[in-house]
Amino acid sequence: MNKADLVATVSEILDVRKSDVSVVLETTIDVILNSLVGGEKVNISGLGSFYVVERNARVARNPKTGEEVQVAAKKVVKFKSAKALKELFS
Repeated sequence: MNKADLVATVSEILDVRKSDVSVVLETTIDVILNSLVGGEKVNISGLGSFYVVERNARVARNPKTGEEVQVAAKKVVKFKSAKALKELFS
């Protein structure tokens, strides 16, 4: 399911215009992204938590040539699923 499918499905379920659902979805995504950039953890009950972690710089190896490559430190977003979500797939 992509963003357009999600907008169409929510629009149909709630009997609301797709443009209204799209605005709400875009705003929700913006709020989540801005919170993560600000260092906050975003917890959505029943779904899970998004949070940012710092990865240290490291030396990796090019699998094709075997040459060592320096990988810079960076921040990445992690997702931890909620217990309810995990139980759906067990």
